[in-house]
Amino acid sequence: MGQISKHGFHVKAVIFDLDGTLIDTEKYYRKCWPLAAKKAGYHMTDEQALSLRSLGRPYAKKRFREMFGEDCDYEGIRAYRKQLMEECLEKNGINLKPGVVELLTFLRSQGIVTALATATDRQRAGRYLKQIGLYDYLDKIICADMVEYGKPAPDIYRYACEQTGFAPKECLAVEDSPNGAKSAAAAGCPVVYIPDQTPLEYELVPVIYACREKLLDIREIIQKLNS
Repeated sequence: MGQISKHGFHVKAVIFDLDGTLIDTEKYYRKCWPLAAKKAGYHMTDEQALSLRSLGRPYAKKRFREMFGEDCDYEGIRAYRKQLMEECLEKNGINLKPGVVELLTFLRSQGIVTALATATDRQRAGRYLKQIGLYDYLDKIICADMVEYGKPAPDIYRYACEQTGFAPKECLAVEDSPNGAKSAAAAGCPVVYIPDQTPLEYELVPVIYACREKLLDIREIIQKLNS
């Protein structure tokens, strides 16, 4: 699986997606996008909502126009979705994905740099990470508003690799969405895909290094690669 030989790289940094990878929030986006679209008079299917996972600038606006027409008020829908998400997270809290702290602790013990590459903006990403106690576990935090083009373009992962100081082939990317996996792979990072809302899609098989069920499985991958 994937285009990089099993023994073709040494992991010096791990770059994580946030929503659906480190925190269990994609299920809320899946509900809030259709609700926000409905308020604007549009019907968004579950498949359409899933297609928006990790979709960055300017692709999200383009996707909305494809779904609902050129006159679609993307900014208005997005603003209401953000309001719904805040209400949802205030009510339900932000839950960590299983094994997050254990994995980040392991990576630090191995001297491996940890970074974040998220479609969430700086203000919210920082607030979320501090709220759930992960902020100090990450060496670099890279957000969508730091680059011109978000996922699935490679910009955010290229920039994240630059920030770690390592070549993309030395930076293992961890993703849960097709848009995120495509972004990391296009930047030259080996990708470990951990499905969240949907199973691994066939089209992603050639571009990822591995698919695993849970975050802690990455520990074994790194131990084998770096042995």
